Amino acid sequence: MPVSVEEYQIGQLYAFSVESLNNTGGGDGIQVIKSESFSNVPLLKGKPMSGQYTYKIYHMTSKAPEFIQMLMPKGSLEFHEESWNAYPYCKTIVTNPRFMKEDFHLTIESIHRADGGDSENIMGLSPDKLKIREVCHIDIAKDRIASADYKANYDPCQFKSLKTGRGALKESWQQKVDPLMTCYKLVTVEFKWFGLQNRVENSIMSTEKRVFTLFHRQIFCLIDEWFGLTMEDIRQFEAKVNAKLEKQRNQGELRGMKATE
Repeated sequence: MPVSVEEYQIGQLYAFSVESLNNTGGGDGIQVIKSESFSNVPLLKGKPMSGQYTYKIYHMTSKAPEFIQMLMPKGSLEFHEESWNAYPYCKTIVTNPRFMKEDFHLTIESIHRADGGDSENIMGLSPDKLKIREVCHIDIAKDRIASADYKANYDPCQFKSLKTGRGALKESWQQKVDPLMTCYKLVTVEFKWFGLQNRVENSIMSTEKRVFTLFHRQIFCLIDEWFGLTMEDIRQFEAKVNAKLEKQRNQGELRGMKATE
């Protein structure tokens, strides 16, 4: 990412709030249950950490892959997300307690570092886990995306920031920009339905790559909206968004907002 580690924390939180509003309505979307500070929670290798805890429910009846919708009973496509944001480390756990229960478990761990993506085994995986780890590099400017996902205003190859002068991102941009940082993510998924495990797990991994790619393109291309905001500004913006989400989810409208609104 062509931002600093400190800037990314603000940009990520801002872009997530914007995206939550853009994907909430008609009964589907994000329901925020808790958002509160935490302290001394053992996270990465048992190290006590402090930060912001959130508990959300994702209502995904119309957004899940079609074959998943066919498998799941009506009303069961509710995914519960617990997240511990101890930036620059974050941990997220997603479950489906109403239906799949112990048969589904998705964990996403993130570490953010000011480098070019060359930190090996940054999560400290054991030799056994390293043997089965698959590495995927995402380039927000170069990687191809589906035509249905393309939005010109979220194209890092075309976008140039008025506030920072960063962009557009061209060939070998990682060797030319300053600042530069990498978001390392470890995605672990378990789906224990016999006969469907590989298909569903592969689908989830493919979806996560798509989400990571699109979301990080969006973070950069929204930089003129979030650049210069403080953490206090972001928390106030999140509070406004959370208050609006439930109303918007029940009304069926999809409408975003900016921090200045």
